[in-house]
Amino acid sequence: MTSIDLVTGGCGFIGRHLVERLLAAGRAVRVLDCGDPRGLPASVDYRRGSILDETCLSAAMRGIDRIYHLAGIAHLWAADRDAFARVNALGTERVVAAAPDASRVVHCSTEAVLLTDSREDGPVRGDDLPPLERMSGPYTRSKCLAERAALAAAQAGRSIVIASPTVPIGPCDWNMTPPAAMLSLFLSGQAPVFLDCTLNLVDVRDVAEGIRLAGEHGRPGQRYVLGGENVRLRLLLSRLERLSGRPMPSFALPGGVAMMLATVSEWIADHLSRNSPPATREGVRLALRSAPIDDGKARTELGYRSRPIDEALSLAVAWLTGGTAQRPDPILVGRKTGSAS
Repeated sequence: MTSIDLVTGGCGFIGRHLVERLLAAGRAVRVLDCGDPRGLPASVDYRRGSILDETCLSAAMRGIDRIYHLAGIAHLWAADRDAFARVNALGTERVVAAAPDASRVVHCSTEAVLLTDSREDGPVRGDDLPPLERMSGPYTRSKCLAERAALAAAQAGRSIVIASPTVPIGPCDWNMTPPAAMLSLFLSGQAPVFLDCTLNLVDVRDVAEGIRLAGEHGRPGQRYVLGGENVRLRLLLSRLERLSGRPMPSFALPGGVAMMLATVSEWIADHLSRNSPPATREGVRLALRSAPIDDGKARTELGYRSRPIDEALSLAVAWLTGGTAQRPDPILVGRKTGSAS
């Protein structure tokens, strides 16, 4: 029987690239996702469904050798705050419980859970999972709970590995995850100021390959941070200005002012517009806690490599300024809970 890899959230930003990498490596691929499958290769076995639907999940697990769990809410705001815990945390618990005992599970987390107000100086390596009370908001709390579930299963003997991407960028991020939304705000001129911080940008194609390598070579119970280039936001804006020919903001907000503006922005989204706000308190906290990333463990143990970020940044800028991101195909709009970034 041919072994099959299951990708939950395979219609999402990272998920689609992971599907391509798995197929290129000669693997058979099944995708479980609530999103639109257009653009997936014809050889992919697409199953429409939610990780919270135990019937769909159980059927998708049949004959599976490896599970790459990417499905989840990859945004920093949701009208229903409980959705973070329901999809990201409970969803992960159900994926782990439904996975065949002999299967390998790669849980896709985020470096955001490693950024806390109590972190020591120096680069983030991801050696330990910080306590829940140190998380920056509902998104990171839900991802922390998801990691706890995955690590608990690994400690019980399951073959589970955690992959933690930093800030993936590239074209065709139809869900407009936070990195793409940030770039879009600056490129459209809707952000006249910025909060300077250190970002670790990584080409989404390298993230996908790193997740695949975690499935091949990762040690159970271990976390592998998948990073790229550490860059100050001020310098990133200069690069965006050169690439796009559009003026970028030059005034950096103090952290306290940024938090006040994010609080107002969230209140408007919660009580009036019901649309995702341009800034969130969790996003500001993450920016204030930002730090350089050290992904040496993934490079040493997995053979992970990342290319210079210039190509992915150029492709993302070309896509975002071409009009497609502002006027996406209606069927692709609103898939905020169906797939991971």
